[in-house]
Amino acid sequence: MKDSRLAMNPNKLVQYLEKPPEEFTKEDLIKFIEAHNIQMVNFRFVGGDGRLKTLNFVITGRSQLDRLLSAGERVDGSSLFSYIDAASSDLYAVPRYKTAFVNPFAPIPTVDILCSYYTKDGNPLASSPENVLRKAHEVLKGSTGLTLEAMGELEYYVLSGKQDLYPTKSQKGYQESSPFCKWETLRCEAMQAIAQAGGNIKYGHSEVGYISGEEHDFEQNEIEFVPVPVEDAADQIVVARWVLRMIGYKYGVAVSFAPKIAVGHAGNGMHVHTRLTKDGKNVMVSDNGLTDIARKAVAGYLTLAPSLTAFGNTVPLS
Repeated sequence: MKDSRLAMNPNKLVQYLEKPPEEFTKEDLIKFIEAHNIQMVNFRFVGGDGRLKTLNFVITGRSQLDRLLSAGERVDGSSLFSYIDAASSDLYAVPRYKTAFVNPFAPIPTVDILCSYYTKDGNPLASSPENVLRKAHEVLKGSTGLTLEAMGELEYYVLSGKQDLYPTKSQKGYQESSPFCKWETLRCEAMQAIAQAGGNIKYGHSEVGYISGEEHDFEQNEIEFVPVPVEDAADQIVVARWVLRMIGYKYGVAVSFAPKIAVGHAGNGMHVHTRLTKDGKNVMVSDNGLTDIARKAVAGYLTLAPSLTAFGNTVPLS
């Protein structure tokens, strides 16, 4: 009997391979690509500006595909990160198999894979944000036996032309429905694409913010995820922002994650919830309330608040 959690998973690779992404192998990806006549592979990796970058490959044969999936491809680090010198900028983008998904926008059958950066000596790039997060999590797990899980609340505004029918009142958009919520269709389409790309979504809804200008309307929405290991939570947010911008572009509207659009109106939060688990069980709460582990975690966040906000609140409005 098939596992319904795999059969109903939106990710087409999970459905076909009948295994969770964490168990994907190189041979699994090759098998899927051959069976589904996938013609292109995109390597995706995050640059210093926080946006997804892309390398496109036309698949010419099994040996070429095997090489790409094994060794990755060279990229110019100095063009991706401002702090890398051009004289020694050779990096390699190496795919992480568990992140593979069928590109929901490509007109040609395409599989996208998120990548990690490695130096020419084969070592993880120490300064890569993805590597910094992974190493920190490994230290935590090694010293405490605990896993840090996180989930993001991705708030955004849709900036569109003026629409006079069924207006929403300022600061009254929370969980509004169509036709008062103008961009529910965009949100639902994005949620489906994010799920197909491996995102674990809790729900989506319109948010409080609604700004009616003379020529444009600004409608706030939110997509909330479920807790997953912290590295995966970061991947989810990066992919989700890309998906929302892609679908917004298709509709001819702009999607903004800016912390503040206008004074007196709700801003976009990038809230991150965390919890510590052991053997898959939440260790933050017990029958008596917060555990000692939870109290220590809160104390740690407060102690490290200056460092956390230095990276998480990089502009005056955030």
